[in-house]
Amino acid sequence: MKNEVRVASWNELQDELFADSWSEPLGRFRSRNAFRGLSDASFPLLSTLIRLEGDFVQIERHLLRNFKKYAHRDVVQRDSFWHWLSVAQHYGLPTRLLYWTYSPFVAMHFATANIEKFDVDGVIWAVNYVQAHELLPESLGQKLAKEGANVFTVEMLDEAVTSFEALDALGRDEFALFFEPPSMEDRIVNQFAFFSIMSGPRHGVDAWLARHRSIWRKIVIPAELKWEVRDKLDQANITERVLFPGLDGLSRWLKRHYSTKER
Repeated sequence: MKNEVRVASWNELQDELFADSWSEPLGRFRSRNAFRGLSDASFPLLSTLIRLEGDFVQIERHLLRNFKKYAHRDVVQRDSFWHWLSVAQHYGLPTRLLYWTYSPFVAMHFATANIEKFDVDGVIWAVNYVQAHELLPESLGQKLAKEGANVFTVEMLDEAVTSFEALDALGRDEFALFFEPPSMEDRIVNQFAFFSIMSGPRHGVDAWLARHRSIWRKIVIPAELKWEVRDKLDQANITERVLFPGLDGLSRWLKRHYSTKER
């Protein structure tokens, strides 16, 4: 399998995004990919925690502890490690989490939303989360199997892992797991969003994927194709107005929608 594919048209982009979506056991088209769209194909898959640089490993637990201390208790549905971590990521705290989506069209949006980046190639990462979870430590793999699930929920993780230290101690080999956050806002629901987390704060997802090349693909959207993709997504109502409900999303959509190609 070729890990990196450069498409040349809208139709080719659709074909690549849905290439492996047929499920023979189900007799349905059900992709098992997590998608992440980036406006610049050169951007690495690094968490906001790693991007802090400096002594970020040592401050990870302090960031979350102080977020819990100063945030209102009613911002979480349940006082648990995974609920707090999900909410903290959602509101911009640097964490080791990365956003993904089940929707290839939402990923296309994020690859083409920033018109200041229309002079560079965009990219959509597609990672098979079922195959990724086959690499989990046995205890976590058994948890998924027992539930008959492909992706964790925060409730499932609450029963298995209660801290960063417990997560990091689960296995000698680093691993990635995918989980669905609580539906804390319409934004999470509308973006069909979920998270990945690495088993250690130092580990970037892209470095881990480089060692497991059979479970991912990288679909490059050339700069010259971005306007067509963007206009067709707008026509399909895949916009900030829908993905970021509220006046801020409305304003972002209108600003971009009325910007000229010359700009």
